Amino acid sequence: MITPTRLVQFTDPHLFGNPEGLLRGIATLPSLRSTVADALHARGSWDATLLTGDLVQDDPAGYAHVRDVFAGFDTPVYCLPGNHDVPDVMRAALRTPPFQYCGHARMGPWLLVMVDSYLAGTGGGGGVGADELKRLETLLRDDDASHALVCLHHHPVRMGSRWLDQVGLADAAEFLAVVDSSPKVRGVLWGHVHQAYDAWRGGIRLMGTPSTCAQFKPHVDGFAIDRRPPAYRWIDLHPDGVIDTAVEWVAESAEALRTQSA
Repeated sequence: MITPTRLVQFTDPHLFGNPEGLLRGIATLPSLRSTVADALHARGSWDATLLTGDLVQDDPAGYAHVRDVFAGFDTPVYCLPGNHDVPDVMRAALRTPPFQYCGHARMGPWLLVMVDSYLAGTGGGGGVGADELKRLETLLRDDDASHALVCLHHHPVRMGSRWLDQVGLADAAEFLAVVDSSPKVRGVLWGHVHQAYDAWRGGIRLMGTPSTCAQFKPHVDGFAIDRRPPAYRWIDLHPDGVIDTAVEWVAESAEALRTQSA
């Protein structure tokens, strides 16, 4: 049996420079540390880590904590920005191994493409833009990988929440047109939504992942916090193009979450 390539995704930690900084009652750095520890205990090791945006909560001093938590990893840590990130500072802070800011990577027969959907001045929404769409299209066309996983921060499909869908990907139709046109794309993965999502678009698996801190309540018109605990996602990329994946909720953090949110 051929061993798949295993990725683990952590998203939306919303870190502050202050290690005790709170977001909606959650101490975000301890919550991230607990989530990473849970993944290491459950999974042992994996081939690459994905950090899919909102690494900080508008506070560039928080990137020092990202380095502290992940710098000891001996496998790549692929990072892309979210709407609360500070891209220039993030790029400078996470420019040396094991970190890689955006770009792409090959892992066996798989191509990983980290798409930048940061769009300033949108109040939380995102956009890929013409240049980034062209880069994605060119990579998917020219790289000789058999399969591709495309990662970004903002959701390119509707989540069924009126408020959340107002801060999705502004050029989702253009993005999906590029994705749909490539026979290599097997999956699209994102953060931003602070909830789990798993669906299919033709033969493409669409995956949204909860935060390592507080979650958003699904399928509501107005903003609401869910009381579910922190989470991460593991993704197994098989050589034949099959994706196995699941969201893991960090159960031992649930009581702390309830206490802090009360």
